[in-house]
Amino acid sequence: MRDDASAAATCFHCGLALAGQRWPALVDGIERPMCCPGCAAAAEVIVDAGCADYYATRTGYGATVPDGDAPELDLFDASDNAGEGSFTIEGMRCAACVWLIERRLQAVPGVSEATLNVSSERLRVRWDPARCKVSAILRALRAIGYTAYPYDAQRHGEQLERARRKLFRQLFIAGLAMMQVMMYAVPVYMATDGTMDADMTALMGWASLLLTLPAVLYSAQPFFLGAWRDLRRGVPGMDVPVALGIGAAFAGSVAALVRGQGEVYFDSVTMFVFLLLASRYLELTARRRAAGALESLQAGLPASAQRMGAYPTTRTSELVAAATLQPGDVVLVAPGQAVPADGVIVEGDTEADLALLTGESRTRRMGPGDSLPGGAVNVAQAIVLRVGAAARDSTLAMLVRLVERAGQGKPQIALWADRVAAWSVAALLVLTVLVFMAWQAIDPARAWPAAIAVLVVTCPCALSLATPTALAAATDSLLRRGVLALSAHTLETFERATHVVFDKTGTLTLGRPRVRATQVFGPAAAHAALATAAALEEGSAHPLAQAIRAAAPAGRHTPARELHYTVGQGIEGEVGGQRYRLGSAAFVAVLAGRAPPAVDGAQGSAVWLGQGGSWLARFDIADDLRPEAQDVVRCFEAAGKTVVLLSGDETGAVAAVAARLGIRQAAGARLPEQKLDYVRRLQEGGAVVAMVGDGINDAAVLRGADVSFAMGSGAALAQLHADAVLLGDSLAPLLDAAHTARRSLRIIRQNLAWASAYNLLAIPAAATGLLNPWLASIGMAASSAIVVLNALRLRN
Repeated sequence: MRDDASAAATCFHCGLALAGQRWPALVDGIERPMCCPGCAAAAEVIVDAGCADYYATRTGYGATVPDGDAPELDLFDASDNAGEGSFTIEGMRCAACVWLIERRLQAVPGVSEATLNVSSERLRVRWDPARCKVSAILRALRAIGYTAYPYDAQRHGEQLERARRKLFRQLFIAGLAMMQVMMYAVPVYMATDGTMDADMTALMGWASLLLTLPAVLYSAQPFFLGAWRDLRRGVPGMDVPVALGIGAAFAGSVAALVRGQGEVYFDSVTMFVFLLLASRYLELTARRRAAGALESLQAGLPASAQRMGAYPTTRTSELVAAATLQPGDVVLVAPGQAVPADGVIVEGDTEADLALLTGESRTRRMGPGDSLPGGAVNVAQAIVLRVGAAARDSTLAMLVRLVERAGQGKPQIALWADRVAAWSVAALLVLTVLVFMAWQAIDPARAWPAAIAVLVVTCPCALSLATPTALAAATDSLLRRGVLALSAHTLETFERATHVVFDKTGTLTLGRPRVRATQVFGPAAAHAALATAAALEEGSAHPLAQAIRAAAPAGRHTPARELHYTVGQGIEGEVGGQRYRLGSAAFVAVLAGRAPPAVDGAQGSAVWLGQGGSWLARFDIADDLRPEAQDVVRCFEAAGKTVVLLSGDETGAVAAVAARLGIRQAAGARLPEQKLDYVRRLQEGGAVVAMVGDGINDAAVLRGADVSFAMGSGAALAQLHADAVLLGDSLAPLLDAAHTARRSLRIIRQNLAWASAYNLLAIPAAATGLLNPWLASIGMAASSAIVVLNALRLRN
């Protein structure tokens, strides 16, 4: 790339001219000149980390490295507690930069994972906070020549906006060049034999060449750089045929112009560059629009908060960064402001807008004692809130992280499209050579135009855009309706589901059960039995436990000790020196030593209390059905899916709920592992199972189902095992998910069918010479635009 003289006069790392003193560094056993201690240190770090191959694979110089230790980097350690974060990288040039950055960070002590997205220039790192700090990561990147900073939505958005403006400038230059070249090309096309002499034709050609240069050298940069990266990786992507088409048409036109014979295609080159950039700009706009829900979530995270340090002694407040809030802090939330972190209202009545979190259009009335999630908007009047979790652990912050994670995978249909696109590029290159050779034998004058038309018309842009654009639009649409799809296969699998399995408590019911009846066996009073049961359930978050605590008499009760919880069965512990069991009849019978008493008139789920040798009480706990549950069940059955009720509650209570909802298949008294076995038996019979549960006790079966939905809540978001979350307190969004899944798969199939049909029709037309290069470029761009616009219908 450089001769020895020029190499000796410039810094080997950054390429700046050498002046005065030089700092040598040993690279691959050769002493290389460096312009400053920073570049020498960067080179030594690269070599010591075993990454010397970077210099052999790079396509540009590394960024200049500031000298000094940069102590201001230590300031970023103040927010270093989570052990996971995102960083924005500046100074990236090519895929070699990605390889170097990831490999260098993986060598930093304490870093367990480093993944860099070259398109967004966003780096995600996981590390052990006890062994690594944010400043160490930033210094490691600075040492090899890259400026990095913790991800900031506003700053990253500005960087993406700069990239958008650059693409627009390239599009503008290409459009301007296309219009000017057409002014010279049209007279040549319209001229009949003898109406334009050779000198004028040549003048028109040279003018077109000069006007085409900006389009080729500046506007077409993304295609040439992308093709070069693809070829270096050995994987021919869609930029390869595009770059070859542009380069071949331009080179052939220049050669024809110099020789004074043959066709020139400067008009086709500029048109192709303009139309392809236009389709990419449309795609970029569509993706940004489809990511609008995520941007809204990120914008909903407040950067500051009014902390009341001496509340309730004084009501003065100070402005602090929301990231510094800790559990127990008291903050003032003014009307119109977003809640900075999850907490409980201690003063003030208001209304809260939860649309960003749950998709609900109506506001909720809130008052003292009510929990308010971070990211909710205070609508009515000022309130005082006691923070329950740090801002980074708020519901909205957690939701943003989940949404970011949701876009990382691809469903099977997208992977299939990518594989077909990759193979089609290789097949296209072979086909182009065959077409050129065939025309060379038939009519050499038509060989070059036919080959260029084949390269242009069959670019697999539409095929590659068919699936991701539709999925991005569908995901955004669902998120605005209160459904967060976490796994890439969610929509695809949900559409194919043959069985929809529902849990009962907290899913088909409201999850707020009440003790409807208490029956005691023996001398103990009902309130004493409830007090004992409440002591055993003191620390449990299970809805049935909450119902027992709510029904127990007010006042302090004897605390329970030596508690042991058996999943799906109950809890055992010691209260006042006596050992008790609370839970299912079979579980309590082991301690009571005999079968439970016969009781008539059960009013819901039965929870039994017993001690050694005797039964003490039975609590009938019932929950109200969700008002939308019956409509949801009917809609799935009308769609031809089998609805199943699968619960750990007693068989009688489960059968009663199934009868009220019209569910024909119901199974009760199932432990978590038995629920999983039930689902697996369905799958072994050929069923595709969609599981809907509350996400707390159904982790195993949610993971085992083909696709699963969890009822969302602030506490459950952190322990999700499902493929999707219903963010609000309703089952209705599940029907939106089913409808969107059906539409998404239909539109994806339409896009794939259109892209495939277009290629099947366009390839023969281009190969036989029916399409010239400029018509081919119009067809290719129109095909991509149709696919993108069709996908955007999912946002409606």
